Amino acid sequence: MSQQQMQGQPMIVLGEDAQRMKDESAQEHNIAAARAVAESVRSTLGPKGMDKMLVTSLGDIVVTNDGVTILDEMDIDNPTAEMIVEVAETQEDEAGDGTTTAVSVAGELLKGAEELLEQDIHPTAVIKGFTMASEQAREEIDDIAVEVDREDEEVLRKVAETSMTGKGAEQHKDTLAGLVVDAARAVTVEADDGSYVVDLAYLNTQTATGGSAGDSELIEGSIIDKDPLHEDMPTEAEGDVLLLDSPLELEEADVDTQVSVTDPDQLQDFIAQEEQQLKDLVDTIVDLGADVVICQKGVDDMVQHYLAKEGILGMRRVKKSDLEFLREVVGANIVSDLDAATAEDLGHGTVTRDENAGHYVVEGGEDAHGVTLFLRGSTDHVVDEIERGVQDALDVVADTITEGTVLPGGGAPETEVAARLRDYADGVSGREQLAVEAFADALDVVPRTLAENSGLDPIDTLVDLRSAHDDGRVRAGLNVFSGDVEDTFEAGIVEPAHAKRQAVSSATEAANLVLKIDDIISAGDLSTEGDEDPGAGGPGGGMGGMGGMGGMGGAM
Repeated sequence: MSQQQMQGQPMIVLGEDAQRMKDESAQEHNIAAARAVAESVRSTLGPKGMDKMLVTSLGDIVVTNDGVTILDEMDIDNPTAEMIVEVAETQEDEAGDGTTTAVSVAGELLKGAEELLEQDIHPTAVIKGFTMASEQAREEIDDIAVEVDREDEEVLRKVAETSMTGKGAEQHKDTLAGLVVDAARAVTVEADDGSYVVDLAYLNTQTATGGSAGDSELIEGSIIDKDPLHEDMPTEAEGDVLLLDSPLELEEADVDTQVSVTDPDQLQDFIAQEEQQLKDLVDTIVDLGADVVICQKGVDDMVQHYLAKEGILGMRRVKKSDLEFLREVVGANIVSDLDAATAEDLGHGTVTRDENAGHYVVEGGEDAHGVTLFLRGSTDHVVDEIERGVQDALDVVADTITEGTVLPGGGAPETEVAARLRDYADGVSGREQLAVEAFADALDVVPRTLAENSGLDPIDTLVDLRSAHDDGRVRAGLNVFSGDVEDTFEAGIVEPAHAKRQAVSSATEAANLVLKIDDIISAGDLSTEGDEDPGAGGPGGGMGGMGGMGGMGGAM
């Protein structure tokens, strides 16, 4: 074919099954997917947010209103949607709470961006405006943050209670908040430069069904949920503790090994030799001076007998995570080779048996690290949700102790920052000004959603909030229980400043990442139609249900 003949002919470089979206179509597709994710969790925001029931393919049920848990459990198969899920995961990793806020703000930023794109404003201008607004918003959050005394137990309890309100732990939040604060303070250390570090690695959480959340307790040390190894062993002990991650058993012979016995005495000698080897294991432990042996692997019945005979308390099949935590509690080394162990590898602690709960409690000495939150709930689903709520509360209390700054809740910081961003936008030139204003409007999603989820009128609430902030009431937020706009800091609705800053950053970066995409090339189907649940559409009905988010499996 001549060069003249090739002119005007399309050059095909993609496979015949590949599909492609460009420019406006790609942006609309991505924004719809991201907004569908945000819409899926918005109803869980706030103290009166609703729960989601998630049923896995195996029939397992999770009932929660924790944003990151919902998004993790949902079967999302859309690359754009997964980028928004990453916002929740980042928020969880960095701040421990505020995942629903971060995802909701990201969705609202993209809604505002979509309106700007329809006005022929280039995505680059929108991205630049969002970045400017995000940096300014973080500065404003720092400005309105309230410094608190890290030793102020009342403030720390308020932070914990605010985090737990609306979750499964709310009914007993007074008791649990006290436990959370005590636990966080127990693992707080002051660094050489005067700063505080809350090392949650020294805090373990155990759960049990039966009783109520009000029966939960904080235990100095570790809980080992095991039954006595041998009926003749002591149930309590104080002294040196040996931690083993190798079995106290003889090595198994190869599968195809055969032993020929021609004389009954030979068999008796063989058995006696095995018994002696097992007794030697126990003699080695006795020589080390161990009073307690905690083993990650199996313990032979004969070893159990000899340990009991020596008055040594033993446990077997202890989880690796529990063994590593015990290392900190009793100050021991985990031993892999018993023959190479020395007395220096042993730790020191006290082991007691709680017969009612059916577990051992291991406490360390004076220099021991490590505490355990023992949480109770009436059913597995209840205790799982309590654990999620308590974990979030631990993270935000740790943030507060580390940073020493908090914010009033109830949408107060979002409303104040939005008002300041609108003033800031007046000094921004070019089309970026519109993006800054859109960013400010996006922050209003928090107080608006709080009102909606509480059965209040969102428009009236926003009007009242803006009016209060125009009058200089920086801490004015929505108290969803009374329905009034008031000083939420005084009302005890308190949030860590770090979580709010992180939410703004994560949401902005995710929105900008979505906006930068102008071309989607897929090896499979790019349909945005939901096949399984066409009636449960996302924004504008465009995404189908969350089932419809599987249409881009294998894209990019």
